[in-house]
Amino acid sequence: MASHVLFGLDPLWVATGILVLTYAVIITERVNRAIVAGIGASAMIVFRVLNQDQAIHGVDFNTIMLLAGMMLIVGVTRRTGVFEYLAIWSAKKVGARPAGILIGLALATALFSALLDNVTTVLLMVPVTIAIAKQLKVPAYPFLVTEVLASNVGGTATLIGDPPNIMIGSAAGLTFNDFVLNLTPVILFILLVNVVWIHFLWGRRSQAAEEDRQRVLAMNERELITDPTLLRHCLTVLAGVLLAFVLARVIELEPGTIAMTGAVVLILIDNWPHPAEHQTHKVHASFSDVEWITLFFFMGLFIVVAGVERAGGIDYVARWVLGITGGSLLIAASVILWSSAILSAIVDNIPFVAAMIPLLKDVGPQLTAGHASVNANVLWWALALGACLGGNGTLVGASANLTVAGLAERQGIPFRFLAYTKIAFPVMLLSIVIAQVYLYLRYF
Repeated sequence: MASHVLFGLDPLWVATGILVLTYAVIITERVNRAIVAGIGASAMIVFRVLNQDQAIHGVDFNTIMLLAGMMLIVGVTRRTGVFEYLAIWSAKKVGARPAGILIGLALATALFSALLDNVTTVLLMVPVTIAIAKQLKVPAYPFLVTEVLASNVGGTATLIGDPPNIMIGSAAGLTFNDFVLNLTPVILFILLVNVVWIHFLWGRRSQAAEEDRQRVLAMNERELITDPTLLRHCLTVLAGVLLAFVLARVIELEPGTIAMTGAVVLILIDNWPHPAEHQTHKVHASFSDVEWITLFFFMGLFIVVAGVERAGGIDYVARWVLGITGGSLLIAASVILWSSAILSAIVDNIPFVAAMIPLLKDVGPQLTAGHASVNANVLWWALALGACLGGNGTLVGASANLTVAGLAERQGIPFRFLAYTKIAFPVMLLSIVIAQVYLYLRYF
């Protein structure tokens, strides 16, 4: 619990006030979100909710390193022309029709997010998507929103797809197969509903001019590869990074370390054996591809949420959620599902899941003791579904959302908080309704 807050104020009220004010200003979109998060983080330290060491420990540097490392790898890879190649190749497979491309990108994003983490997936998909939109002269925004939704839905399906699932699996002793058997069936249906929703919202109305379609269909995508040698190096490094992600537990390395190692190895290969002056220029170019605004926003937000967590806010909410169940396992599962979804749309789902895990380990056995016929892990599945799917609700709900927003704005594509929320929040609520029905039918 925080102590020595200025003026003797209650640390919980101070931390909550800073959090609410930070999010309120972010929603207005009148000040850059990195600036707002930085001011909120500074306020947590200035008002003594956290000291500097606690603030630094509150930053999830594994996430920051993962983001930065993959941004560097993608930035170097982009120079080979491979994203333009993939854009034209995939567009031609569906006759260069935007509706077909929209569905294809959603399915591909969901699949990759289930096999990789969703942040890595969007880092790989967004450049391809923007390249397709530019060639067809259609807005990229609908495609990017679709990828955000699909990445969070797909990431829910497996143990390794989303950080909350990794935390839950480790705490509850759940295996990769447990997640596939219990979550993948409902995720496939939710993905289908999301794709249909997006198709009726955008896909059926999205049209490319016939001359643009014909120009794309007539293009030779192989001519777009500008540096085959560098491309081979990039693909080799990327394959090694992805393999290391899959084997992370075996090799005992965190995703952030894997991504940064791959990035520096690729930058070394890209610069060797050029003279030092040339290396400096190329390294500057590589680091300019990093979305520093997104990274600093994350760091500020991590500190703000850490302040609320240390003041006892997240723990208080978690205990309140479990306290209103009245001993009913069904009510407990429903409350966990809905509360984690709503709260994960407002704050990052990682600290909430971290607070819920020890409470579920204590309360879960008591709730499931009198329900021999019910899967003892139903509360864990409710937490996983709520936390991961809830991240779709707002722009700040998940790391993948902010990553896409940062990449889009760098390309001049506005990605506004309220505009995104108006589209995504109803889809998120529908997903949670489906998850609620699934939990009831399968486990009760």
